Amino acid sequence: MKKRDMNRDWIATARTLSEALPYLQRYDDAIVVIKFGGHAMGDDDAMDTFARDIVLMRQVGVNPVIVHGGGPMINEMLAKLDIKSDFVNGKRVTDAATMEVVEMVLSGRVNKRIVQAINAQGGRAVGLSGKDANLVMCEPTDPALGLVGTPSAIDPRILHTLFRDDAIPVIAPLGAGANGETFNINGDTMAGAIAAALKADRLLLLTDVDGVRDASGAVVTELTADQIRQMTADGTIAGGMIPKTETALAAIEGGVRAVVILDGRAPNAPLLELFTEHGAGSIIRKG
Repeated sequence: MKKRDMNRDWIATARTLSEALPYLQRYDDAIVVIKFGGHAMGDDDAMDTFARDIVLMRQVGVNPVIVHGGGPMINEMLAKLDIKSDFVNGKRVTDAATMEVVEMVLSGRVNKRIVQAINAQGGRAVGLSGKDANLVMCEPTDPALGLVGTPSAIDPRILHTLFRDDAIPVIAPLGAGANGETFNINGDTMAGAIAAALKADRLLLLTDVDGVRDASGAVVTELTADQIRQMTADGTIAGGMIPKTETALAAIEGGVRAVVILDGRAPNAPLLELFTEHGAGSIIRKG
């Protein structure tokens, strides 16, 4: 590369940092909950990029909270162990044998891989699940689904303790029942419930799509809760996007300032959303 081109690149980098200043100030000491899943979890380079973004966020004063999924890894381990699954209305029944595998994969393999990636980038990540310190108490979602739970009470004190210690919580989507059971929780639902309990400034739902699309297929960058409801009623929002927008609406009603649905496959997507004028994905506000 010629020296002139190198200078131009460094100038562009300096300009980007300068333009980010208002956003850095805006999010100083803000709580941002990030649901991490999809493609980035299975790709080493994408994992490293994500971890670096999270460490940078903490370095500039943001309090990030990571809630992760792990469905493909669970499926892989169940297949290895030859544990068959039953399904009700397309949803996996989680019996006791399946729950053992779910907890092992989510709290073990997946959680610690994310923790390790963040720590390798200079952060101080702490892995836990909703069972730790009674962070998430659950009720059965549907008795026919077995040990699948819906959060009924969130106690975020352990998270505030970690914030004060400059640590980054990484949370597996498991919760405890009233009788000591372990429940498997949908990752988006878990992230939304934790964000609401923390009254988070942002909930970022990292997915494998660019955002919410209108009837013409174009990504809508800004939406209100009422628009989401209307687009769902008329069928514009359908399929796998419905659970994500339902999570967004519940989080906003619970006190989260805004929810962003964005493509986690895009490099530096969380940084683009928080620290640039352009943003990323679809931002949903109350109104």
